[in-house]
Amino acid sequence: MSNYLQLIDELLATVSLIEVSPDVFEGKSHDYVGARIFGGQVLAQALMAAAHTLNEDKPCHSLHGYFLRGGDINQPVIYQVRRLRDGRSLSAREVTAIQYKEVKDKPPVEQVIFSMICSFSAIEEGLDYQEDMPAYPPPEDLPTEQDLKEEYVGKIPEALQARFMRHRHVEIKPVKPRDPINPEPMKPKQANWLRIPELGEQPVAIQQALLAFASDFYLVGTGLMSHGVSFMTKGLQAASIDHSMHFHRPFDLNDWLLYDMWSDTTSNAMGLNHGQFWQDGKLVATVQQEGLMRLRVPKS
Repeated sequence: MSNYLQLIDELLATVSLIEVSPDVFEGKSHDYVGARIFGGQVLAQALMAAAHTLNEDKPCHSLHGYFLRGGDINQPVIYQVRRLRDGRSLSAREVTAIQYKEVKDKPPVEQVIFSMICSFSAIEEGLDYQEDMPAYPPPEDLPTEQDLKEEYVGKIPEALQARFMRHRHVEIKPVKPRDPINPEPMKPKQANWLRIPELGEQPVAIQQALLAFASDFYLVGTGLMSHGVSFMTKGLQAASIDHSMHFHRPFDLNDWLLYDMWSDTTSNAMGLNHGQFWQDGKLVATVQQEGLMRLRVPKS
């Protein structure tokens, strides 16, 4: 099995939940970004948990979630789904993601790490409008994120090089790459092409869950761009606070999607970031996320 097919198997395992009781599901945690659970994993699993409770198969059209605590990859996540409404067209679900913290000589303590409300609706004909897709160089003309890492790996501390060079589970091609070691202040706007090649035909719930997973890459970093800061800047504390997503049109993650991102304000140690996913000229999803971006200056 090729390395990339192994990565796809890991992704599909991430969104394959176990039903432990009615409307309660367990998701396995994977090391995507380190000891803390990657926010995209929780988004994907929560969306899958909600989809499993639908009485009829219909896609999500919106989700709104809050990251309340950092999750531990060494523990599974329990997703409790509450059926808020099942109408003629709309179905609403509330999902609570829980982990249990071990306490010496005491029962494990329940900790809510994520909370989300999402809504599902069958696709129907109606009024249709969108702006034009932004014009960027096509993916065929751009190097992959993995190729770009080769240029910078020599500047990374030796102890961190192996993790830095790990292959991402989603293939990404940045349109205008930034230097992750010595970033220059610039307008907080960036774009990536991304896809999961060889994913194969998948149900709409898995396609949407994996797009939610991918939407958490790069987005919170957009707010850092105007300050000349990156995730490798010493003293930076960064994390996703909330995440909302609207799905507008069908898409296929086997093929390239353009992820256009921008930030319009940073204040109070937080940045507000926006994103749009485009494919074949169609706007397929929009994203908004507020991220923590606290820079602690070392004391002299």
